[in-house]
Amino acid sequence: MRLPVIVGFGGVGPAGRSSFHHAYRRTIIDSVQGTKRSDMFLSLASLMNLHRGEDGKPISSTDIEAMVGQQCLDGTLVRQLGTNLFDPNKIPANLAVALSPDQGSREIIIAANKLPKPVPAGCTAEPLDEGMVRLTMAGDAELKFRTYRKLAVQSAGQLPNGFDPAALYNSRFHPRGLQISIIAASDALQSIGIDWEIIKQKVKPDEVCVYAGSAMGQLDKNGSGGMAQARLKGERVSSKQLALGLGQMPADFVNAYILGSIGSTGAALGACASFLYNLRLAVDEIKSGRRRIAIVGSAEAPITPEVMEGYTAMSALVTDDNLRKLDGVDIPDYRRASRPFGDNSGFVLAESGQYIVLFDDALAIELGATAHAAVSDVFVNADGIKKSISSPGPGNYITVAKAVGAARSMFGDEMVRSKSFIQAHGSSTPQNRVTESLIFDQVARAFNIKCWPITAVKAYLGHSIGAASADQLINSLGVFSDEILPGISTIDGVAKDVHADRLNISKSNQDRQGRAEIGFLNSKGFGGNNATGTMISPRLVEKMLRNRYGEKAYTAYLKRNLAVQQAAQSYDQVCMKVPIPTIYRFGETPLGDNDISITDTRVSIAGFDNSVDLAVENPYPDMFE
Repeated sequence: MRLPVIVGFGGVGPAGRSSFHHAYRRTIIDSVQGTKRSDMFLSLASLMNLHRGEDGKPISSTDIEAMVGQQCLDGTLVRQLGTNLFDPNKIPANLAVALSPDQGSREIIIAANKLPKPVPAGCTAEPLDEGMVRLTMAGDAELKFRTYRKLAVQSAGQLPNGFDPAALYNSRFHPRGLQISIIAASDALQSIGIDWEIIKQKVKPDEVCVYAGSAMGQLDKNGSGGMAQARLKGERVSSKQLALGLGQMPADFVNAYILGSIGSTGAALGACASFLYNLRLAVDEIKSGRRRIAIVGSAEAPITPEVMEGYTAMSALVTDDNLRKLDGVDIPDYRRASRPFGDNSGFVLAESGQYIVLFDDALAIELGATAHAAVSDVFVNADGIKKSISSPGPGNYITVAKAVGAARSMFGDEMVRSKSFIQAHGSSTPQNRVTESLIFDQVARAFNIKCWPITAVKAYLGHSIGAASADQLINSLGVFSDEILPGISTIDGVAKDVHADRLNISKSNQDRQGRAEIGFLNSKGFGGNNATGTMISPRLVEKMLRNRYGEKAYTAYLKRNLAVQQAAQSYDQVCMKVPIPTIYRFGETPLGDNDISITDTRVSIAGFDNSVDLAVENPYPDMFE
């Protein structure tokens, strides 16, 4: 069975650029020193357009923190909503007011072309000169007046201040979620250190797959949100809004405008577990041998007034009033709005886009690709009968227990007990802190785990819905690299109702040197969507590859990998000077009918060295005589 190896990763979220662990290091900034620290600030400064001094020259790595470090810190992670997306204190609304003739003037003069058709009930219309109409109230009528309101929730996990994804490529009419998706996938692909044109010629065209999506869809003015609002706002529906609003568009855009892929594609939706659902598809495809390359991701841009009010109506988000009550203060502490496993009252909405690139182990060895980690399994289970669509159920017990059991079968009890950690869903709701901790506690007891390290990156990033488990995976790659588990620094302490007897939930970063080898990603979504994935550190992957291929082949692989790492680092250095260079292949000549040749054994396509094999093996030989 082939091993799915992570050879590239990237994206952008509230902590900045994900590739080369820069976003991860923003979450453990108190434990980062030296070049890693200055590179993180350079990466953020580039995104935030703070990387040049007053003289227009790039700020050096030795001066970057002193000159703009505090701006970088203040303008990232969970914080008070700014006005770059919308003004949270001035959200447009219409107020319906019932009027009667004796409550004031009975007549209104308006332009004829603005007269509603039909005329509102209770009113009559009389034409006047110069294209005007006198609207007279003959009885009761309802009118709507433009007004404004203030959002009850004003904290969010926003992209870094000053970063505009639309400015990085020709993004005209693209919803924000698709903009983020293009940038994230570009970052992941370029982080590999091997040109995509070289990679794609090593496999058959149908041995590539892209699985990515958005749980919420694209809900801003350029997507489904704008389509739904257009007529109510007196505007026209555009020809692009419906199509670009679909949930699978993050996969479609990667295929069409980044890879030019004709391989397998799709989007599995599972609410907040959506990324893990897509990762499961990719892992199963590679393990089976059907695909050799998988690009997996999720991009979500749900910070809109409508979505925030929707979640607020469900009592899911932490409001400003509840933040004040939690701390007994007049001014909310927006930075600490998300408090997984602490005293809390709701989650914080976030935007994020994260992608990874998986190779099967043979292709990684052949090309010298860097093995950042591997994903051995992803388990998904539903909850059965539910009292409400948002309530938890038994499915997550199964996914966590199966993930631990699968890891134990590969590496043994002691490895799981002493060298694993959990990236908790940790949504920051009172219900989650009880139910998820109980699951971890019960599984820990079953496997005799006595002090299981737990982290929850939503404390820093907020909840990016479908991309949330992608945020967890990206952070786990950093844990494998630096062996420091982020503490949950936003809490005063673990809440009394958390089941923490066998869990290690710390406010401070945890040093896991020599003990960060297996990571469990846990995700729980509305509707009973539960998923848990098992990640393997690059150190364990190295041992597995050495065993499979032998020392001679692995030594040759390491030599090839040197050039790959150098190319990857060169890309990282470019990103320190300019925001993420974005691949966008719109306008290139598409393949036509004349570019395809078919025989009874293969399909050959222009631009691809290898053909699609039509000699498909009969999967049911025992059912035929």
